[in-house]
Parts: sequence; C-alpha cells; structure tokens
Amino acid sequence: MEAMRIVMSGMWLQDADSLSSGNSRLLMVFVGMVAVALIAQAVALIAMAVGAAKTRKRGLEIFEEIRAKLTPVLENSHGFIQETTPKIKIITDNLVETSHVVRAKAMEFDATASDLNSKTRAQLDRVDGMVTSVLNTTNDISETVQRGIKLPVREFNGLVNGLKAGIDVLVGRAKGPGRNSRRDTDPGW
Repeated sequence: MEAMRIVMSGMWLQDADSLSSGNSRLLMVFVGMVAVALIAQAVALIAMAVGAAKTRKRGLEIFEEIRAKLTPVLENSHGFIQETTPKIKIITDNLVETSHVVRAKAMEFDATASDLNSKTRAQLDRVDGMVTSVLNTTNDISETVQRGIKLPVREFNGLVNGLKAGIDVLVGRAKGPGRNSRRDTDPGW
C-alpha cells in the first residue's frame, strides 16, 4: 500500500507534459500489477489467519479433551496421595523403629556370642588341662606298675635261672664228672 501512495504522489508531482501516453500505459500496468500482488498477499494472509484460527480451535479442543481425561486421574492421584501419606509415614516410622530394635538385638546377640565364646574357650582350656593331667597321671601309674611288676619278675626270673643252673650243676655232678658236660659235647669249647 505504501508503494502505491508513493507512485501516485510521484505522478501528481510531475508535469502534465512529461507523461506520454506510452508511459501512462506502463504506469497503469505497473499499478495494476502492484494491486494484484497486494490482493494476492491479502488473500494469503487471510488464508493463513483462517488456518491459524482453525489450528488454534483444534488445539484448544485437544487441550480440553486431554484436560477432561486427566482431571479425574489427577484428582484420584491427589486423593490417593493424601490417603496414603499418613500410612507411608507410619510404615517408615515402624521401619526406623524396627531397624533400631534389630540393631540393639544384634549388638546383644554379639555380646552374648562373645561371652559364650570366651566361656567356651575357658572351659576347653580347663578340660584340656584335666585331660592332660589324667593322661600324665595314667602314664606315671603305668610306668610305676611296669616297674613294680618288671623288677620282681626280673628278680624272680634271675632266681629261677640261678636255681636252674644250680640244679643243672648238681644233676651233672651226680651223673659223674665229665659226662654230659658241655665241654665234652661242644667242639667249640
């Protein structure tokens, strides 16, 4: 539109002689082309405005549809959250309390297990000492019994051997001198 005003004002300011019939025709054609271009531009703008209005209307319809569907969900979610919040708080409080109780019982169990372990070790050391003492005493008694039996048996065995040798000597003299003596029968003597 601005271009058209400029062209028109240019035409009025010119001298009447300066405009020839060929130029005026060209000027009219040029003004007609500008007018057609401006009308085409106006039609395009109107079409774009109508399209934008339809798109806006459809967008609002979609938004309203989404809002209509989401509103009950949001209300239900809000109600569910309000309803479960105290319960969740109670559950978390119970979990905290339970963890404290479990920790205390675990510490108590650890102390009991440690005490039991130390008492068991002490008893094992005591039983080990008793068993070692019994075994040492049994070993000493065994050695004493062996000495008590071995020594008299040796002495008795020596006495029996001495008596046997004495009887052999006496029996050998009774048979006569030189008979059945070892020197006679054994070539190595």
